[in-house]
Amino acid sequence: MLKQRVITAIVLLAILLPALFYKTPQPFCAVALLLIAAGAWEWGRLNGYGQGPSLGLGALCVALCAIAWYGGLLEQPLPMLWVAAGAAWVLAGGWLLRNGVAGWPRIPKVLRLFGGLAALLLTWLAVAQARVVGINFLLSVLLLVWVADIFAYFAGRTFGGRFSKGKLAPSISPGKSWEGVWGGMAGVVVLSLAWVYVGAVSGGAGFWGEPTLYSRLAANHGIVIMLLAVIFLAAMSVVGDLVESLIKRSAGVKDSSGLLPGHGGVLDRVDALLPTLPLAMMLVNF
Repeated sequence: MLKQRVITAIVLLAILLPALFYKTPQPFCAVALLLIAAGAWEWGRLNGYGQGPSLGLGALCVALCAIAWYGGLLEQPLPMLWVAAGAAWVLAGGWLLRNGVAGWPRIPKVLRLFGGLAALLLTWLAVAQARVVGINFLLSVLLLVWVADIFAYFAGRTFGGRFSKGKLAPSISPGKSWEGVWGGMAGVVVLSLAWVYVGAVSGGAGFWGEPTLYSRLAANHGIVIMLLAVIFLAAMSVVGDLVESLIKRSAGVKDSSGLLPGHGGVLDRVDALLPTLPLAMMLVNF
C-alpha cells in the first residue's frame, strides 16, 4: 500500500508541478479540469448511476467548465457568485451533517446529482481563478488545507479524547476528534502568521512579495480578521471531509473510486478543498 501511495504521489506531482509553475495559468487549469471531470464520474457512481451515465456526468462537467473558461469567467471577480457558493456550503454542510448518514438517501437523487455537479464546477472555477491571481495565492490556499489536515492528524493522535468527552462525528467518521479539529485550527493560525511575518521582514521581495490569501486578508481587514478567516476556512475543510465521508458511508464504499492507487479516488483527495476554495475566493472578493 505504501509503495502504491508513493508511486501515485510521484506521478501526480510530475504532472501537477510543471503545470502549476508554467508561466501562464492555462496548463494548470486544464489539468485541474481533468481531475474535476474524474471527480464528476466518481460522483455519478457514488449516487448509484452506472458507467454510462457517470461518464456522461463527467462530460457535462467538462462542457460547463469549458463554457465558463471560454466566457472569460476566470478573469472576473464574481463576488456574488462566491457569496452564494459560500452560503450554500455553510448551510447545506451544516444541514447534511446534522441529518447524518440516514438523511442522505432521503434527498431526491436528481438534486444530489446536480448539487454535486455544481459543487465540482465551482471548485474548478475557484482553483482556476486562484491560479490566475498567482501561484503564491493558490499555494497559500492549498497549504492551509494541507496544514490543517496534518496538524489535525497529529493532534488527534496525540491528544484525542483527553480534553473532550466525545468524538467529532462518531457515526460519520469515528476516527476524528475535537482535539484534531483544534489542532488543525492552531496549525493554520501558525501558518498564516508566519507567512505574513516573513513577507513583512523580507520587504515583499521575490516569492514573499507575491499576493497570498493571508496578505490580502491582512491588508484589507487586519490581522484579527485574517485569523478568524483562516480558522473558519480550516473548520469548513473539516466539513468538506465529513460530508464526503457521510456520502461514502451511505453508498457503502470505502473510497470514492480506485483511480489513484493507494489514495482512493479524486474526491478522496479534494474533499476538504470543495468548500474551502470557493470560500477563500469569497473572502478575498469582499
